[in-house]
Amino acid sequence: MTDGQTEAAAAPLDASGLPLIGGPDFPIGIFWTPPPDQTTQARYQEIRDAGFTFVITGNYLDDGNIIGWALQQADQVGLKVLISDDTQIRNLTRWFTISDDRSVPMSITTADGRTLMQRALDAYGGHPSFAGFNMFDEPWPDLFPSLGRAMGIARALRPSMLPYTNIAPDLGNPPGAYAQFVENFIQTVQPALLSFDRYPILSSGLDTGYFSNWATIRQAGLNHGLPTWTFIQSVGSNTFRATNGAEMLWLINVSLAYGAKGIQYFTYWTPDPARGEGFGPAIIDLNGRRTERYRAAQQINTGWLSPVGRQLKPLVSDQVSHFDDPAQADGVTAFAADDVLTAVSGDPVIIGRFRSADPGDRTRWLLIVNRQYDRPASATLSPVPGRFGGITQFDPRSGTYRQVQNDRITASLSAGEAALYRLS
Repeated sequence: MTDGQTEAAAAPLDASGLPLIGGPDFPIGIFWTPPPDQTTQARYQEIRDAGFTFVITGNYLDDGNIIGWALQQADQVGLKVLISDDTQIRNLTRWFTISDDRSVPMSITTADGRTLMQRALDAYGGHPSFAGFNMFDEPWPDLFPSLGRAMGIARALRPSMLPYTNIAPDLGNPPGAYAQFVENFIQTVQPALLSFDRYPILSSGLDTGYFSNWATIRQAGLNHGLPTWTFIQSVGSNTFRATNGAEMLWLINVSLAYGAKGIQYFTYWTPDPARGEGFGPAIIDLNGRRTERYRAAQQINTGWLSPVGRQLKPLVSDQVSHFDDPAQADGVTAFAADDVLTAVSGDPVIIGRFRSADPGDRTRWLLIVNRQYDRPASATLSPVPGRFGGITQFDPRSGTYRQVQNDRITASLSAGEAALYRLS
């Protein structure tokens, strides 16, 4: 076993003190930042004003000086930054294989890998906004061993930074293959968190495989004690359509119900049409103008996601069930009465159930999500009589819980909306 392999294998998975993962604030990020000529303090303040807490660089910020300039803007407004496309990191993770076997084609040694990582840290690590590196987006299995060595090098040289990567969704895999893919990724790469992307709102309707994809990610995160993050679609493309505010809210709330500990928007700035992927207006259009999605994201982030995320971030996902799911999608767990809830009636809802990390705490939290993103819903849930001393509903405006009926929960939800309840 090489030094790099030892570092990766020995690194602990507990990442509770790392940037974005640690602390009470819920991480809300963007991908595809303003381009180089729009990388200004005003633009980064605009991002911050919309309730975002971090950015993943992109959109041709691939020069060391430009990346440093972006970090300076983030320093001024209090945003955290995960750096993509730095030359040293791309050499470390994408273009070369880390191996001390010099017969491996296109390889660099573990010592070379440390040198590349240290150069990147020397360039950016002094910025208050620096959170870590986006090491690789959607790596394929052949790259897992070398990526794991790179992650180990990153942790050894700067234990306080977040080495980040995002994996591909479950599209067209045989049954069970994706779960094995995720397990192989975790075991080999040893990530600090588990992030994936899937954009299910299509021109033809909903891609219901989204739920089973989330179920696989959720279970893997629980099995390994990893926080789970996802991307939600805030732009249209050749393969999925642009979303409105209710649909973005729905994607976020479904993700929260499945235990998400971080939300990322894809994309913030609209990608250039020269890329050939058919991207339509995102949160900011190609001319730098705010679209209707900016205001929607601002309202969601500041009025709901940030406050409710602070409540859910320290909790453990206990169960996810669907009541009267209209699609009866594969991978969905149908609601069944148990020792917390005896019955549900009304319109289709998704019920995310949470508990404290303290095993002696019998409190339960319920996030009730409207199953539909295009119409309102109302549902009544009945807790087990006598088990709980009171039912309170979270008010995101005040950040407090208010008393509701002691024998039932009645949730009236707009399109894409959710409500959080605590059973004491």
